[in-house]
Order: sequence, then C-alpha cells, then structure tokens
Amino acid sequence: MAETKRFYRKRQRLVALVSKIKLWPSRNGILHGIKSLDHTPAGLRVTTHCGLVFTARDSSKSRAARWLRAKQYTSPCPSCQIPAWKLEKYGSTVFSKRRGAVLPSLPLNVAPDDGEKIKS
Repeated sequence: MAETKRFYRKRQRLVALVSKIKLWPSRNGILHGIKSLDHTPAGLRVTTHCGLVFTARDSSKSRAARWLRAKQYTSPCPSCQIPAWKLEKYGSTVFSKRRGAVLPSLPLNVAPDDGEKIKS
C-alpha cells in the first residue's frame, strides 16, 4: 500500500498541531498518545492515555512543537499503546514552509473566550 503524504504548514501554534496529530513527545524522547486537550488561559492542559496530566504553553517555537515537526522521538510509550497505523501516518506527515494546510488556531471543541468545552 502506497503511503499518502500529508502536508501541513511549518510554524503552527502548538494547540493546533497537537489537536490534529494527537501525539506528545516527552523530554525523555518517549512519544505519548493524547487522550484529552483543554485550552486554558494558563496554556494547554494535556492528558495522555497513560494518565500523565500536565500544562504546556501554546507556542509555535516550543520544544514540543519543534520535536513534533522534526519527528524526534526514541520510542512510543508502551502504556499509551499507540497503534502502528498512527505511527506510520505520523511518519509520512510533511511539514513545509511554503506548502500545506493551515490548521485552525483553536480545536473545534474549545470556546475561544473562557476555555470551557462547548457542549454539543
């Protein structure tokens, strides 16, 4: 089966990038799967599938954004159980300066004014 490449713009906000890819690189180089993502005034509140909860600043030049674009990780988290198809899809993603989709600045389930999730 041929790989389909996905093109995204390079300098995206971290909230847009993480809400689309649903992966998070830790400082140890382990790639975690994201269970939920909440946008708060203090930053992003990220919950992984293995139970880690932490807050990160929303920046396009942050360590996590750079590592996601460069695909720098040592191994996937065994507790998060990231499927092989998701790792292949992430591996075939291309981040380009001049070509690709511009991701929305806020995820669809987050209200821009108060940071609360929109009830459907």
